[in-house]
Amino acid sequence: MAETDVSGLTQLGASVASPQSPETAVLERVPASNAGTRYVVRFTAPEFTSLCPMTGQPDFAHIVIDYVPGDWLVESKSLKLFLHAFRNHGAFHEDCSIYIAKRIVELLNPEWLRIGAYWYPRGGIPIDVFWQTGPVPEGVWLPDQGVPTYRGRG
Repeated sequence: MAETDVSGLTQLGASVASPQSPETAVLERVPASNAGTRYVVRFTAPEFTSLCPMTGQPDFAHIVIDYVPGDWLVESKSLKLFLHAFRNHGAFHEDCSIYIAKRIVELLNPEWLRIGAYWYPRGGIPIDVFWQTGPVPEGVWLPDQGVPTYRGRG
């Protein structure tokens, strides 16, 4: 089994303050020790928060990120801090969702990535945002994201 090189990481194993904004958050990567093998990595953030850019009220989402790595993996602590940086950031649902996906794509250059952002209702209307970099690579097992459409209480 190959050992992952973590020598260039600045946040893992260190006490790090939450970034002030998504733009200043540092996303880090580690080499994929299984490069050449197609598999899916899934991150689920069921308690994502940001702010409405118009009212400043909190918005909540359940975000699922799936990707097929190339040479790199996203380091999970840096991803957690990056997502946390949205907590005081005002942006529309679509902007938050696509920004998250594109930052990860920019960092990793994965073979494939998709994001499902399942936002809880604002003004009585839930907004779900989906984006992917292209067709699912052949031969990849991709489970359903498992987040049901919002139905209110019961």
